[in-house]
Amino acid sequence: MKEFKQQTFTEERALFHTCDAKISDSVFEQGESPLKECRNLDIDTTLFRWKYPLWYCRDINMKNCTLFDMARAGIWYTDNITIEDTVIEAPKNLRKDNGIILRNVSFPNASETLWNCNNVTMENVFARGDYFAFNTNNIKADNFTLVGNYSFDGTKNMEIRNSKLLSKDAFWNTENVTVYDSFISGEYLGWNAKNLTLINCTIESLQGMCYIDNLVMRNCKLINTTLAFEYSNVDAEISSGITSVLNPSSGTIKADYIDTLIIQKDYIDEGRTKLICNDIKNRTDKITW
Repeated sequence: MKEFKQQTFTEERALFHTCDAKISDSVFEQGESPLKECRNLDIDTTLFRWKYPLWYCRDINMKNCTLFDMARAGIWYTDNITIEDTVIEAPKNLRKDNGIILRNVSFPNASETLWNCNNVTMENVFARGDYFAFNTNNIKADNFTLVGNYSFDGTKNMEIRNSKLLSKDAFWNTENVTVYDSFISGEYLGWNAKNLTLINCTIESLQGMCYIDNLVMRNCKLINTTLAFEYSNVDAEISSGITSVLNPSSGTIKADYIDTLIIQKDYIDEGRTKLICNDIKNRTDKITW
């Protein structure tokens, strides 16, 4: 195995098509696409300062690395990459990749990150930025923290555990998503999703969980959640009260209490939804936006 240690690279395509190599304690300065078309690399304690560092690569292990702001669009069209104990400051990273493992990774500027990827595992990951994981499928995440809106749009087959998501418009247009033991805060949660399951979660949302085909909730708490479930097919067991419910299309809603139930008979068939709640404080057909 070739070894590059304590080196500084400045030219474009510095190590183009390098295979079976170890890179450590090194710096990639200005010079685009330094590791394009590489195979079987072990990269440790290395800094990337310029654009497109890893494109069209395969079988990459990165640990204790840093991708600075200008290493944007950094890891595209790459298969089988493991990234550990690393800070990825650059936006628009991880695009059209397959087989990604992220452990102890921080994305302080995750705008447009993890797009159109497949088969992703995230453990102890922090991301700040909008449009995270657009159209990315087959995701497993544990102890994931996200601060950013419009996340996971179009994602299919995802499981999230023990996480915190501060994200408006999260899970739009998703399919087969399950979230366990997590906190979610954000307006318009889950619109146009299919098969969205929330278990042991705490949720705060304005107009959340609307337009969903097969929404399942088990032992969830709703904090300051208003105008929920509009036109959704619901099977919800809520272990708290609900501030307001608006025009659910069908199913069952169980809650300690509902402050305001809004049913507009011109738009839905009230008989298709069963309410298991002994304390509905206000019933109306008027909406206060």
